[in-house]
Amino acid sequence: MSGSLDLAPTDAVLTLITKSFTTIPTTTNPSASQSTLRLSDDSTVTGTNTIATHLSSTIFPADQYEYSALELALIDQWLSLTGHGSLNDDIVNQLNVHLKDKTSILGTKPSIADIVAYVRLKDLAKNWSSEERTGGPDGGKRYILRWLDWVQNSPVIGLKLEETEKLVVDVDEVGTVVRGEEPVDEKRAAKKAKGKDKEVTGDAAGKGAIEKAKGAVQAVAEKIGVVGKDEGSTSAAGGKKEKQKKEKQARPPAKKEEPAGPSPINIDLRVGFIEKCVPHPDADSLYVSTIHCGDSEPRTVCSGLRKHIPLEEMQERYVVVVANLKPVKMRGIMSQAMVLAASPALKEGENDDHKGPIELVAPPTGSKAGEKVFFEGYVGTPEAVLNPKKKIWEAIQPGFTTTEGLEVAFDAAATAGAVAPVGGEGVKKLVTETGGVCTVKTLVGAAVK
Repeated sequence: MSGSLDLAPTDAVLTLITKSFTTIPTTTNPSASQSTLRLSDDSTVTGTNTIATHLSSTIFPADQYEYSALELALIDQWLSLTGHGSLNDDIVNQLNVHLKDKTSILGTKPSIADIVAYVRLKDLAKNWSSEERTGGPDGGKRYILRWLDWVQNSPVIGLKLEETEKLVVDVDEVGTVVRGEEPVDEKRAAKKAKGKDKEVTGDAAGKGAIEKAKGAVQAVAEKIGVVGKDEGSTSAAGGKKEKQKKEKQARPPAKKEEPAGPSPINIDLRVGFIEKCVPHPDADSLYVSTIHCGDSEPRTVCSGLRKHIPLEEMQERYVVVVANLKPVKMRGIMSQAMVLAASPALKEGENDDHKGPIELVAPPTGSKAGEKVFFEGYVGTPEAVLNPKKKIWEAIQPGFTTTEGLEVAFDAAATAGAVAPVGGEGVKKLVTETGGVCTVKTLVGAAVK
């Protein structure tokens, strides 16, 4: 990656990244409150998470590491949850549980989330008491400590840290889950692609239960699509029959983690590309658009934008769509999604006269049709189709707004308690998988729907 980095002196994450992986010219700016990455096209990127995501391709190159959509979502989730203003005891405990049977945040594969979260948690962990570290009925935060020790010492990650900079971890107390400790090379990558990678997974703290540890890690790895089925050994007496018996047993479905109540996670937001748009033949206020949303076929979408947005501005452009509303017939034409747009927020007691103005929500430059869109901290699997009777959309939509920077965002506080701020307190931006922010042209504090 070409460009330059203007580094804020308080940015510990990017300081370690540039120290360990020198890829671009870096200058520390003593007066800067946040770091700024200037790209080769002279555009700029700000924010630690966003810059780290941009730099991750130089740390974990695409020819060695390919991330699935689920893995990218997990990366974004933990970058956001461990960020400034979001990291609290609840998040730490969630991460500890998440890491219980994993080597890395993704399970076995390293990512930029491991590096960023490591920096943010290392100093916090220094102050944990012995009871917090490994005590109590649940074993304290031993899984985070085990993971922290792996990140700071693993050659797969490759951090450049002096021994005095590392967190002191007693491996005898926290154990280890080790897999993939050798750096990825072309030969190994080729073997893995052919399904011949037969590494053995172990747990040094497993007290001899190696096979049990292998099964736990393997189940997680298969769940996130990182590795294939384990070909580990069986016992000499009857091992082959036992293995065949296990293979015949149906694997229980993974438990779906549902939000406790209505949540932006429920909403399937995607980047859409309008191939063409025409006036509705039987409705003066409606357009009918053909929109590519990442499905096998484009969707037909009716939108009440005809009196507000010129027809020529509805052609061959990228938009954000709500893709899991129940299809509804609008004056004889079935609409299969909704185009997200912003309009002035109504004042208390004011009636919606639909005068506008209305502005389409625009995904960041470089977005692709079908790309997942989500609010920071709210990452998960959306509903296949929202049940109209549950009024999930009606509960969540009042939190959709725009900031002074014309960024589309979600404010849980604006939902009158209907939505829990699981993504952290404060306003959360609407972002894509690649890290860009969705915006509007001019409307500040708008209603978005």
